[in-house]
Formats: sequence, structure tokens, C-alpha cells
Amino acid sequence: MFNLMKTAVLMAAITALFMAVGVMIGGRTGMLIALLVAVGMNFFSYWFSADMVLKMYNAREVDASSAPQFYSMVAELAGRAGLPMPRVYLIDEAAPNAFATGRNPEHAAVAATTGILRVLSERELRGVMAHELAHVANRDILTSTISATMAGAISMLANFAGLFGGRDEHGRPTSPIAGIAVAILAPLAASLIQMAISRAREFEADRGGAEISGDPAALASALDKIHRVAQGIPLGTAEAHPETAQMMIMNPLSGGGLRGLFSTHPSTEERIARLMEMARR
Repeated sequence: MFNLMKTAVLMAAITALFMAVGVMIGGRTGMLIALLVAVGMNFFSYWFSADMVLKMYNAREVDASSAPQFYSMVAELAGRAGLPMPRVYLIDEAAPNAFATGRNPEHAAVAATTGILRVLSERELRGVMAHELAHVANRDILTSTISATMAGAISMLANFAGLFGGRDEHGRPTSPIAGIAVAILAPLAASLIQMAISRAREFEADRGGAEISGDPAALASALDKIHRVAQGIPLGTAEAHPETAQMMIMNPLSGGGLRGLFSTHPSTEERIARLMEMARR
């Protein structure tokens, strides 16, 4: 419930930020134009991103005959979650990772790298795939699309201010200094909120995945192993496509300190601690 409330508050915050920045920089007309353009771009992404991402990673679809154990595992977990059977894909890559995509549960797909199948036990892999199915059940693709729409619209307004200066709601020029400050700070604030939303959804997918699999400790063990194994593996496809980092079970580009504020995922240590607390209940 806390993670759901946190997501709702953050979504409200990024929407309010967009409205405030829109009126301050572009006036009502500029705000409407930026929103319409951002909605159009993200509407396309929402409907077609699944196939685009799978093609980007050269993912190959598998079934009960080509990958019987993996496919049956996903089918069993989808049944436990009350979800339609998603399409199942494998990616030939050494780096251990997995993700879910698709605009809704009826058009979902889950993918895992061959590396994650090699390094995790069957129990740990169940935890990971349950996490991905939790993303599907929670419709996190929709949530991320909406937050990306707001953040994209704010960035467009900032670019507009940089090129033409700010405008108030009546179309009159605003203070140049104020316009520059908002143009710089607004996209930064939008990015921080967007990343915070993503981290909240990861916590919720961890919790949901643990409930689907019935084994929180297995997911905790998987996260620990993925984190340790990934340190010694050369950069792979996921690192070459940072725009998809938020989809992965673990962000291959994450960092600590101030970089953590812009990370799409919470720290591995905190995720493990929460899961182990669930396991002790």
C-alpha cells in the first residue's frame, strides 16, 4: 500500500510540475502543444514499444518445445498470478538480466538472457520471472509511459523557453532570468520524479513477485547473485541501450551516491533487505 500511495503522490507531483512549468514558460497554449506532442510520441511507444525492444535485443520467441522447462515455469507462474500466458523470449547474452514488456496483460511478453538461465538456480529463476510477471499485473508499462509523457512535455517546454524565451498565460514574455532558471531546473526535477516512480514500481514488483512465487528469499538470492555476477561480465546489449534500463530486473548502469537519485532501480541491498523481511514473516 505504501508503494502504491508513493507512486500516486509522485504521479500527481510530476503532473503538477508540468502544469506549473507549462503556464510559466509556454502559457496555456504552449502547455497544450507540449502535452499533445508528448502524448503522441508516447502513445506510439505504448502500442509498439514491445516489438521494438524485443527486436533491439534480437530476442527469439520460445515455446514448450524449444524451451520446455523455462516456458513451463512462466506458464505456472502466470497461472498463479491469474494472468494470461505471455509470449516468452530468450536473449543470447552473457549478462544476467530479464524484463517484461507489453501494453497490457493480454499483450505482454517476458524475456530473459541465456546468462541468467546459466547463473541462477531454478528456484531463483522462478523468483525473477515472478517479479517480471508482477510488472505485467501492475501495468507498470502504462505507469512508466504516463510519467515519460509528463517528463517529455516538461523537457519540450524547457527547450521552447531556451529558444524563444518564456511566456505567461497571456502570451507576454516572462523574466529572462526566471525563464532560464525554470528551463534548467524543471527537466531536472521531472527526471528525479520519474526515476523515483520507477524505483517505487520496482519495490512493488519485488513484493508482488515474492507473493506470486511464494518464496521471497529466492528473489533476494537471485538479486544478490545477479549483482555479484554482473560485476565481472563485459558490457553487453543492455548497457548499449540505456533507454531500456528501467525495464530490467536490475539496472546495468546504476550507481550509488548522487547517481542513485537518477537510478531507475533502488539499491540491491535495500531490495534484498525488504525481501528477507517478507521471508521472516
